[in-house]
Amino acid sequence: MPRFAPFQRPSPVRLLPVVLLALMFAAVGSATAQTLPVQVQVSGNNATAQIGVLGQSVADVSLNFDDASGLSASSLGVGATLVSLNDPLLLARLPDLQLTQLDSALPLLITIEPPSGGGLTFNRTVRVEVHTHALSYTAGSAYRLFKAPLGGAFRDITDEIAPGSVRARGTTGGFSQFLVLLDLRDTDEVVAEKFDWLRDRVDALPVGVRAGHIASLDAAEAAIAAEDYATAIAELDTLRASAASQAGSSLSQQWQAGGGGSNQAGDLIAGANTLKFSIAYLRDYGP
Repeated sequence: MPRFAPFQRPSPVRLLPVVLLALMFAAVGSATAQTLPVQVQVSGNNATAQIGVLGQSVADVSLNFDDASGLSASSLGVGATLVSLNDPLLLARLPDLQLTQLDSALPLLITIEPPSGGGLTFNRTVRVEVHTHALSYTAGSAYRLFKAPLGGAFRDITDEIAPGSVRARGTTGGFSQFLVLLDLRDTDEVVAEKFDWLRDRVDALPVGVRAGHIASLDAAEAAIAAEDYATAIAELDTLRASAASQAGSSLSQQWQAGGGGSNQAGDLIAGANTLKFSIAYLRDYGP
């Protein structure tokens, strides 16, 4: 099945942020980055950040925490910059220079780096959504949400791509930098990479809880080889449920600003979520 729908003319709603982005990007040239204003609002376990200038949003970021403490606009440390499409330092952090690409309509780097003295902690996971009208949604979209530590390599954490115009969603057990990229890699390659990442997390678990998670991963991987996608997804649901039930007891579950915590449960839950997304994409659209 094709991965992309036929070209559709952008709507006026989408054109405005695209034009604003083009003007801002042209103003700073191709070799520099421009910091954008960010307005953050917090309510309970939820935070939203509006990114844009002159009252016009370029993108909105929503953060939905399982269980946060010390959450405030200042404790989140949200920043955003328009980046150069040719920045060699940024490009070197992408998985594949040819197949994972910044879209010129949204060259936006979002940084969420809570200050160490801000007091933010959370248990298990936070759901991240980047919502923008600068991109157009199509069924089978190749847009993905990528995450990286500061200065580190980006990896795909997507667990949903939804319309409106594009809502890129992912789950994470920590922060700090995010990009929405076009990912043109083969889906089976992405699935294999996500299995490897999740196995690395499982291998680092206490010996007493490791075996059950290894069994779920082995069964899921065998099911993929047999093209039994329903069984693979069910095994990852089992792994995710097990991690959630062990959070705070057999598995650590707390992320802390400044790096003092450990979040084994959150990493497992997030890793299972994004792997399930890619398996479902492989089922629906092929490799």
